[in-house]
Amino acid sequence: MKFRYIAATTAALLILSPAAVAHAAPSTSGATTVVDGLVGPLHLAVGPDKVVTVSEEFASTLTKVRGTTKTQVYSAEGWDVAGVDYRGSTLYFLESQGAGPDPRPLAGSLKAIDNRGRVTTVTNKLGAYETSRNPDKNVQYGLSPADAAANPGCVTQMGAVDFPASYAGELDSHPYSLAIAGNTAYIADAGMNAVLSVNLRTGSIHTVAVLPARPHTLTAAEATGAGLGDCAGLTYAFESVPTDIEVGPDGWLYVSSLPGGPEDNSLGARGTVFRVNPYTGRTQVYVTGILSPTGLALDRSGNLYIASLFGAGVYKVACGSHEARLFLPAVQASDVEVSGSTLYAATGALGNGTLVSVRL
Repeated sequence: MKFRYIAATTAALLILSPAAVAHAAPSTSGATTVVDGLVGPLHLAVGPDKVVTVSEEFASTLTKVRGTTKTQVYSAEGWDVAGVDYRGSTLYFLESQGAGPDPRPLAGSLKAIDNRGRVTTVTNKLGAYETSRNPDKNVQYGLSPADAAANPGCVTQMGAVDFPASYAGELDSHPYSLAIAGNTAYIADAGMNAVLSVNLRTGSIHTVAVLPARPHTLTAAEATGAGLGDCAGLTYAFESVPTDIEVGPDGWLYVSSLPGGPEDNSLGARGTVFRVNPYTGRTQVYVTGILSPTGLALDRSGNLYIASLFGAGVYKVACGSHEARLFLPAVQASDVEVSGSTLYAATGALGNGTLVSVRL
């Protein structure tokens, strides 16, 4: 089950736990502020001349930051303007409606803005693709059928707190982040729980991989705290909800994923980074134990940086390692990008959104 947070003034969808938001206040240690006053800076991309494009998702806009100057380059009121990436001087971005509890029909597009500011649509069929294909329709989430049948008290308690006991992948699409490689756009769709590829010439869409469900065995304390005392000791398969995607120097895709449940630490830090083979769809767990990973970046040496929205900031996983260490203390770090020897991070995502930079 996905727990979602709807920004009251924008209808922009963010896959978050409201309980985790209340205590957070934007601040960053050890970095230089580039600009602040951003509204929901959930995605970053660095283009030519180190111009940083920020998707201010709660404001449905794209903003370019050159030096310390902000310029709005795109706006679509009522739409979720999400992931961004560059190929040369062309900026690609995602736009969608209807995800999660939003009652509107699913609609999603991959668009491009050239260096003259002209906007074109590569495909507007991302929502239709989910409706016709539903890539995770055969993935079983929640309790196993056997556990559900053997533990009716647990099932009843889950129903009382609106927690689905057992279900397969539902119709839902939220194209959330993308990475461009050659003539292909790779899209992490947080509703489909899948990675897609889009041919930039033809707009054709294919499923690269469906992220596997992430099982978690409820301890007695966790079950009691959630009002599910009869579920203690049972294993619940949560959805893997992709939040960012990058192409690594090894040619594999690196995909951050929320665990599809509470994004605070009530069930532990269960966020994951997967490696996905873009040709075969083979999926591997690369890093685990990250609280709410929502942004990824890789440097030229293959070191991985992870923005942990409700964690302590930006983490670094050294090339060849699978251990995440805190690199940049920050509050509400939502995304991170590397350009040369500079790391950019979006922080204060749910308050005074700020773009910061730090030398590597």
